[in-house]
Amino acid sequence: MMKIEKKIVGYTVKQSAGDKKSEKPEYKREGGGGNRAEVIRMHEKLERPEVLIGSTYKVKTPISDHAMYVTINDIILNEGTEFEKRRPFEVFINSKNLDHYQWIVALTRIISAVFRKGGDVTFLVDELKAVFDPRGGYWQPGGKYMPSIIAELGYVIEKHLISIGMLAAPELDEGQRKMIEKKRAEYEESKKQRDAFAKSDYPEGAQLCTKCSTAAVITMEGCRTCLSCGDSKCG
Repeated sequence: MMKIEKKIVGYTVKQSAGDKKSEKPEYKREGGGGNRAEVIRMHEKLERPEVLIGSTYKVKTPISDHAMYVTINDIILNEGTEFEKRRPFEVFINSKNLDHYQWIVALTRIISAVFRKGGDVTFLVDELKAVFDPRGGYWQPGGKYMPSIIAELGYVIEKHLISIGMLAAPELDEGQRKMIEKKRAEYEESKKQRDAFAKSDYPEGAQLCTKCSTAAVITMEGCRTCLSCGDSKCG
């Protein structure tokens, strides 16, 4: 038994030679030797390079006054060789809306950790797209329904993975393509027939007049005036 006569200000844990070797496992490589380049695969211990290539996507939803900016940074593996690949490494989400701050931080850390783990990370797309907001989703410009903000982030990641070649772009089969072309032709034909009788001489975007029921109401200098009957809210 040893008597300690001085104040303890620090300590270290003595490790065996076997433990020291396992501190920093080597990156998984394959194909080395001869004239073939060594292949570096994604691993959670892979160090972050000084410079990463990034893409930023703007997400503007009708349920928030502020847009979100999603930045996905990629790492280039085996650069300059026949095995060169671009893989997602980390994600950042920036928004002025502090209501979402906590889950934004948590989500970015989890997604970044999955990216750095490597392997097939495409499952994240389906998991995020399957999240539904209990208060109801929203419609994007163009008529696409989005079940939640999280689901829209899933579509953003899907778009990015397609751009770097990790996912294949979705394609319609021949039957679906023919059906869409048929429906589009029917709609355009019916629209042409309707427009033949509904042609208007008034400016595009004019509103419906409550007095004469003509789409001829425009706003000029803060005053709503009907160009058909002359009705005006300003007298």
